[in-house]
Amino acid sequence: MINGGSALCAVGINSILLPHHFVTGGITGLALLIHHQLPNLNLGLLYVLINLPLFTMAWMAVGRRFFVYSILGTISLSLAIALIHLTIPLEDRLLSALLAGLLMGTGAGLALRSSGSQGGLDILSVMLLKRFSIGIGNTVLAMNVVILLLVGLSYSLEALLYTLVVIFVSAKMVGVVVTGLSQRKAVFIISPESQRIAAEILKGIRRGVTVIEGQGGYTGRPEKILYTVVTLTEVGDLKRLITEIDPDAFVVISNTMEVINYRIGNQPHW
Repeated sequence: MINGGSALCAVGINSILLPHHFVTGGITGLALLIHHQLPNLNLGLLYVLINLPLFTMAWMAVGRRFFVYSILGTISLSLAIALIHLTIPLEDRLLSALLAGLLMGTGAGLALRSSGSQGGLDILSVMLLKRFSIGIGNTVLAMNVVILLLVGLSYSLEALLYTLVVIFVSAKMVGVVVTGLSQRKAVFIISPESQRIAAEILKGIRRGVTVIEGQGGYTGRPEKILYTVVTLTEVGDLKRLITEIDPDAFVVISNTMEVINYRIGNQPHW
C-alpha cells in the first residue's frame, strides 16, 4: 500500500502538478514551491530534508512501527517522484486539479491505511489524532492555509484557487480512504422490548451491547437504553432487526470520529 500510494502521488506530481504549475498542500506543496523558485534543486531530496524535523517529533510521539513505516514511505515517495514520469493527455485545468487531488489523496490515504505514512503532514495529522482526536483530513485542510497564503504571494489568484481545489479534494480523499467502509456508527435504542433487541444484536449481528439505566423525562418511568457500535454495512441489518421487534422504538444513529477496540475499532494502529 505504501508503494502503491507513492506511485499514485508521483503520477499526480509529475504528470499534473508540475506541468500545470499547480501546488498541493503540506510538505509536498512546500517542496514544490521551493522547487519552482530553485528548479535546480532535486524535488525528492527537498522532500526528505524538510521531513527531518517531523521525523524527530514522530520518534517521540508515535509508535516505532509508524516511525519506521513513515521513513519507508518517505523514501518510497522520493524514489517514485524520481522514477515515474507519465503523460496524462488532459488540458482542462479544473479537471486536472480534480484528478490531481484524487490521486494525491488516494495515495496518501493508502500509506496511512498501512499504519505508516509518506511523512510530512501525515505525521503531524496522526499525532494530533492520537492526542486530540482531530480528524486527519481536517488537520491537512487547516495546515494547508499557510501553503495557500504562500501560493497567493508567489503566484496568481487563479493558481491559488486551483491549489485550493487540489488541497480540498486531496483532504477529502484521505478521509475516505482511511475510513471508507470502516466507518463506525454509534446507536442508541430506547424500547420496552430492549431485552429482546439486545439479545438479537448479540446473536444476529454479533456486536456487543451496553444497557444503560435511564428514566423518561415526561413519564418518570425507568427505561433501558441500549448502546452499541456497528459498522456501516451492519446498519441496515440493525434497523431491520429493531423494526421487526418494535416498530415504535426510538433509535438514534450517529457518526463516530474514531473507535478504538480490537474487535470493532476502525483506526490503523499507529
